[in-house]
Amino acid sequence: MLVTLLSLVYLGTVSFAVPFDHFNKRATISPDATCGGAQSYTCQASAFGNCCSVNGWCGSTAAYCGTGCQPGFGTCTGQTTPSTTSKTSSPTSTPTAGTLGACLASKNVPIRLTSSPDFSQLAKPYNLRLSYTPAVIVLPETTQHISDAVTCAAKSNVKVQPRGGGHSYAAFGLGGQSGSMIIDLQNFQTITLDSSNIAKVGGGVRLGNLAQAIYNQAQRALPHGTCPGVGVGGHATHGGYGYSSRAWGLALDTIVGLDVVLANGSYIYTTSTAYPDIYYALRGAADSFGIITTFYLQTVPAPSTVINWSFSIPNMFSSAATSAAALMHIQTFVQNASVVDRKLGMGMYMDGYGFSISGTYFGSLADFNAKIKPELLRTLPPPTASTATSMTWLQSLTALANGQPLQQPTTGYDQHDSFFAKSLVVPSSSPLTLATWTAYFDYMIRNGVNAANPWFSIINLYGGPDSQINAKPVSFSAYSDRSALWVIQHYGFTGNTAVPFPAAIIPFVQGLSNSITNAQPETVFSGYSNYMDPTLTPQQAHAAYYDAATYSRLVGIKERVDPGKVFWHPQAVGT
Repeated sequence: MLVTLLSLVYLGTVSFAVPFDHFNKRATISPDATCGGAQSYTCQASAFGNCCSVNGWCGSTAAYCGTGCQPGFGTCTGQTTPSTTSKTSSPTSTPTAGTLGACLASKNVPIRLTSSPDFSQLAKPYNLRLSYTPAVIVLPETTQHISDAVTCAAKSNVKVQPRGGGHSYAAFGLGGQSGSMIIDLQNFQTITLDSSNIAKVGGGVRLGNLAQAIYNQAQRALPHGTCPGVGVGGHATHGGYGYSSRAWGLALDTIVGLDVVLANGSYIYTTSTAYPDIYYALRGAADSFGIITTFYLQTVPAPSTVINWSFSIPNMFSSAATSAAALMHIQTFVQNASVVDRKLGMGMYMDGYGFSISGTYFGSLADFNAKIKPELLRTLPPPTASTATSMTWLQSLTALANGQPLQQPTTGYDQHDSFFAKSLVVPSSSPLTLATWTAYFDYMIRNGVNAANPWFSIINLYGGPDSQINAKPVSFSAYSDRSALWVIQHYGFTGNTAVPFPAAIIPFVQGLSNSITNAQPETVFSGYSNYMDPTLTPQQAHAAYYDAATYSRLVGIKERVDPGKVFWHPQAVGT
């Protein structure tokens, strides 16, 4: 773990703890791109640029030579007119391949270009509806490779995005545009536990491999989603929900440290006390701030047994009034503290044909059958199928993986879909009303029962009594939704990825969300950033995924850490 900055290039700033008021001290030429501070380094005649920025970094662009430039530690002349990429919300044109390629070649960075035999496979999106062509795909083997790649991209005015598992709904792991540099972390596969049971996890690790490894090493566990092929990077840095989250919190909540490469090429180890602003920003908006090479995650003991349970409820798409009444009962149930506590994780699934309620329970089978099951099913139509089975932790994860093995390939992953999705976060302070549930099911019955294309809705329980998701204050991280009751995902897909994406899917899915928001206009709904919606404008996305105070703080950190907006996608912080 690196606890000191190794600054390699110009472009970008990092908050510096030492006040820059030492102008009367004799300065020496900066050996590492820092300036001012306790060392009193000067940028004048340094290899990094002659200007010393307000935050203590050497450079030669407006971010260093303009407002706040420190004349005591260099000159304040250079490019004082803001560059296009530092102010615009969209990138400029990609430079010639020779400019970027020559820089990467000079540093021996492993890359793939469009002419490479495996480029098409590496550039294939999870969501086949959204296809982009990167300028270059970097396959780093070391942190230095990442640092050098970011340096070259910044010099060449190319935007950068990391790719871990590659499951971004909006294909932001491919930049969300053609012409970006993609840093593919498939070679970063470390999974080890230390004496404190903190898991050291590479940025390219997938959830199934992570779960299997930490259990095999020490019977440990983490809260996370059910799809074993999802990468830890995007999942954990934008929330990371699983059925165990009501008991253990989100995957994001387990992060105790991060190794990250910043926009200026430096790499640091950040925690709540080491570079706390960067630590804050990475936990909720990492793709706007850096490339995380290693996660340090606090694990918990894996439960000896877990109850996996499921109930299929019939006749839910015949009468909107009847179905709405059933949902009102379920909503009342999940808020009943005499029955529900953190041991219960659950969600609802519906697709116009079937409706099911399922989840896990961290208590005994006898307690589930005596307390949870009868109260949940009271007043509902008798289930057509019912299961409640005690199993081991790994058996539980395997059962939830929808037929996929926990062990996933570290290279050559080839799972894809073609879809459009939206999300809604329902606050605990404004549960959905009977009128809203009625409008929702009315829309599904009228438009979804005989829809031309397949779809589903998933409604997961985040809140309710004793939820450890909501136990954290909003200020804990840049993940804002700490008062959610439900998180709803609406998902329409082709069912055949070989055919063009049907135009009717997008308005249908939007209609599912609108049926809720239109029926309850007084409620402030938000969105879940792991279900990114690329149809949102940057402003709409920022309002959906972050509360105002969180986003304002993120913008301030972005301006200090990445003023050139090296890390960019269409909804990135600062766009």
